[in-house]
Amino acid sequence: MSNVLFITWDGGGNVPPALGIAAELQQRGHRVRVMGHPVQQPQVTSLGLDFTAFDTARAFTAVDHSTPLDYLGVFGDRAMGRDVVAEMRRESADLVVVDCILFGAMEAVAAEHVPYVVLEHMYDAYLVRKWLRGPMGVGMAVKRIATRRLLSGAAARLVACSPELDPAASDPRPSNLHYTGPVVAGVSAAPTEPTVLVSLSTVNFPGQARAMQNILDALGTLDVHGIATVGPSIGIENLTAPANVELRGFVPHAELLPTVSMVIGHGGHATTMLALAHDLPVLVMPMHPMLDQKMVGTSLVDAGVGRLLSKKAKPEVIATTVDELVNEGPHRAAAARLGTALRAASGAIAGAELVESVSNSQAVA
Repeated sequence: MSNVLFITWDGGGNVPPALGIAAELQQRGHRVRVMGHPVQQPQVTSLGLDFTAFDTARAFTAVDHSTPLDYLGVFGDRAMGRDVVAEMRRESADLVVVDCILFGAMEAVAAEHVPYVVLEHMYDAYLVRKWLRGPMGVGMAVKRIATRRLLSGAAARLVACSPELDPAASDPRPSNLHYTGPVVAGVSAAPTEPTVLVSLSTVNFPGQARAMQNILDALGTLDVHGIATVGPSIGIENLTAPANVELRGFVPHAELLPTVSMVIGHGGHATTMLALAHDLPVLVMPMHPMLDQKMVGTSLVDAGVGRLLSKKAKPEVIATTVDELVNEGPHRAAAARLGTALRAASGAIAGAELVESVSNSQAVA
C-alpha cells in the first residue's frame, strides 16, 4: 500500500474531485492525507480523511473579497511549497496529488524529486489555452515558476472531466495526460413538479448578489417551484424571494438534484457535472470573465444540454430561458444521454486506479 499526500486549497469546486479520489484510495487500504487551508478541515475530516493545515502559506478562504493578485499569491505561493515539504519530512509520501494550479506547491514537490500527479479539476482546454496564456500564467512567469515544465514533469495529469465536453479532448495528448471523467455520482432526476435549483459560487465574486436577485425575480414570474441555496458570499439576508422560491443555506446538492427539473449555476465545473449526472439541463451565468465558467457554459450549449447568459441578464431574459429549459424539448434527451454516460463511469474509481498505477510504476522503477 502507498502513502499518498493530497494538496488542495479552499477554492470551492476544486475540492470535491480531490476528496472523492482520496476517499476511494483510503477505502482501498492506502494511507491518505490531505493538506490545505485551515478552513477546509471540517470538510476533509467529515470523510474520515486525515488533514494537515498549511502553517506559513498565505491565508485564504473562498468567501474573502479576493483580487486577482490575491489568487496569484495563492497559486504561486512558495511558502505553501515549504509547508508541503515540511509535511513530507514529518511523514514521507510515496506520491503527491497536487491541484493543477498550485504551482508554488508543485514546484517544491518537484524539487524534492517526489513523484506527483497533477489533478485537473477543469477542462484541460481551459488550463492550457486560457489559464497558462492569461494573466495568471504571466504572473507565474514573473515569479519564475516554469508551469509547463512542471506539468510535463508530472508522473500523470489526471483530468477529472468528461472528454465529450472538454474542447481539448480531440487534440494530440501529452503521454502523461489521462481523462478519468468527473468525480460525481447521480440518478436520473424525477421531479413531481417543475422545480428549479439555483446555486451560484461559494467564492465571493463581484455582482453575484445582484445576479441572484435577478434570478429570483425571474422565477417569481413563472409557474415553477424554486430552491436557491445561498452561501455567505451572498447572504440570505441580502435577498428578497418571491413566494414560489425557497431560500436555503448550505444543502448538499446531491440531496436536492434528484427532485429538480433544471439547474441555474455560475458554470462551476463540479456543480455543472453533478447536475448533468442527474440528467438535468443547466443555465450557466458566469460570474468571472477570467475563469472557466464561460467555457463550461459554451460546451453545454454545443452539447445541446444548456444555455448561457450574462450575469447581468435581466429577469425577463432569464425567465424566458428558464421556461424553455424547464419544459420538454431536445435538451432533455441530450441531458439524459450525457447523464447516462457519466453515471456509467466513476471518476473516483478511475482516478484512484490511475494514482495506484502511477504509484506501482514508481515502486518498480
